[in-house]
Amino acid sequence: MVSDMEKLAIKGGKPVRTKPFPSWPVFGEKELRLLREVVESGVWGVGGKMKEKFERKFAELQDAKYALAVANGTLAIEVALRAAGIGKGDEVILPSYTFVGTASPVVYVNAKPVFVDIDPETYCIDPEAVEKAVTERTKAIIPVHVAGQPADMDRLTEIAETYNLTLIEDAAQAHCSEWGGRRVGAIGDMGIFSFQSSKNLNCGEGGAIVTNDDELYSLCWSIHNCGRELGGEWYRHVRLGGNCRMTEFQAAILLAQLDRLEEQSRRREENALYLTERLSAVSGVEPLKRLPKVTRHSYHLYIFRYLESEFEGLSRDRFIEALRAEGIPCSPGYTPLHRMDFLNGRVSGRLENTERACYREAVWLKQNVLLGTREDMDSIVEAIEKIRENVSQLL
Repeated sequence: MVSDMEKLAIKGGKPVRTKPFPSWPVFGEKELRLLREVVESGVWGVGGKMKEKFERKFAELQDAKYALAVANGTLAIEVALRAAGIGKGDEVILPSYTFVGTASPVVYVNAKPVFVDIDPETYCIDPEAVEKAVTERTKAIIPVHVAGQPADMDRLTEIAETYNLTLIEDAAQAHCSEWGGRRVGAIGDMGIFSFQSSKNLNCGEGGAIVTNDDELYSLCWSIHNCGRELGGEWYRHVRLGGNCRMTEFQAAILLAQLDRLEEQSRRREENALYLTERLSAVSGVEPLKRLPKVTRHSYHLYIFRYLESEFEGLSRDRFIEALRAEGIPCSPGYTPLHRMDFLNGRVSGRLENTERACYREAVWLKQNVLLGTREDMDSIVEAIEKIRENVSQLL
């Protein structure tokens, strides 16, 4: 007879936890006060001060000379690509293991996404696969700092310089992350961030481009502001651009959210390191490897690899169902972009690591889970161990 404590929750047993993890977003009086300031100012968009103030603060936060706030992260990539002169006939190398918003801007500018595989231990883009995919038509690389872990920026910078390619960091999930003590984003030619509602720094929707390059900043500013020239006349449009501007309301929320970011980032990383230590002792799950030069990891996601062979062949998806039933919110994450017909991307070789991560291995925990306590982290480990010890109930 299986006891109630041993019986898996998915089979009617008592779950490991019923208490919810911390909710998201976190907000308070400062958001309300700054939003009220915007409303009462009567300047809700062009000419306001909140956007400019946020841009200065965010550039400083990410060790960049410039930051340009835009409507969302997908537009940020499109603006960056246009500023780099990427267009018809050009190829852009990027991972297939990412959100569709990394690839769709490549198509928007009439360029061709070339998908390459990931490192199976980090889930970040594999630099060696990048170099093998370079052709005479390649014009840019977009590495993704998956879950907040920086990709190997040393090797990617070397490749970009060797082949004269533009390097655009997709740091949508990597606010405050560091590579070799330097904040990501402006390590490459440009970097983009997202402030969508799930992100560690959020305002519902929003994005930013950061760079240290004067010319690229001027081009991005022009493209995001209807093709106007920085410092020029309002109704003089020197190039084709769009209205990609962030509103004062978005910027006000971000300014308030910035006050909490440092403490939240510290707590996420501390809990993630503790969780990694504990999960490393559990057979059948493997936390993603952290590269030695990653001096700070923002942990927008905590991802571990599920090894079905250690769970008597139980599928990853069934494991996730069981883990959710025990009170642990989790998901399988991405579907490979190179499998999506509308992108019509060219794959350089087989993307075995990407497909294994998407279909068989990856288990995601969202960043708000890491805002909990040590006891909350212990409950994650307890739930996984419970499933492993009683896996026969699911077979």
